[in-house]
Amino acid sequence: MIAIIDYDAGNIRSVINALERIGVKDYALTADETMIRGSDRVILPGVGDASAAMKSLRERGLDSVVPTLKQPVLGICVGMQLMCLGSEEGNVRCMGIFPTEVRKFDAAPDLKVPHMGWNALRRPCGPLFDGIPDGAFVYFVHSYYASVCEATAAQCMHGVPFSAALSAGNFFGVQFHPEKSGPAGERILRNFCKL
Repeated sequence: MIAIIDYDAGNIRSVINALERIGVKDYALTADETMIRGSDRVILPGVGDASAAMKSLRERGLDSVVPTLKQPVLGICVGMQLMCLGSEEGNVRCMGIFPTEVRKFDAAPDLKVPHMGWNALRRPCGPLFDGIPDGAFVYFVHSYYASVCEATAAQCMHGVPFSAALSAGNFFGVQFHPEKSGPAGERILRNFCKL
């Protein structure tokens, strides 16, 4: 069973639709610690403001649960950012799973913020990216990014190189939206379901 963490974070319906498209039937939207701990895999979705999302996780006591999970955990977009050390968005301290900070893109005449649209993955590595070639395109919508660090599992470029994906032990994160990333995104979700 896949537990999708329910903390009022936005893109839950699109994540559920993507799971159903790849044939996943055994999932639950939940904020219950026992159900989350008892699941085979966990997805932490998220869109919107990192400080508000972190506040919502704390109110449910899930900020202390997620870092202690032993099964595969996938953070998507803001869900991944909450697994970093902290975010400039609201100057919030996050869960500290990935050893990097989340920073805001600097807007420039030739650089739009938010970074929105398709971008090519550079050097994707690890089990989440099995069968995903270098240069595969995935879909982004974000104004903040995780800096490149030792946990970076794929990079992209938008003015600066940034972590398109992070990985540490049983924890995985993607800044892009696999549920909106066509065949490459579906493959990534299938890979996660096999971990």
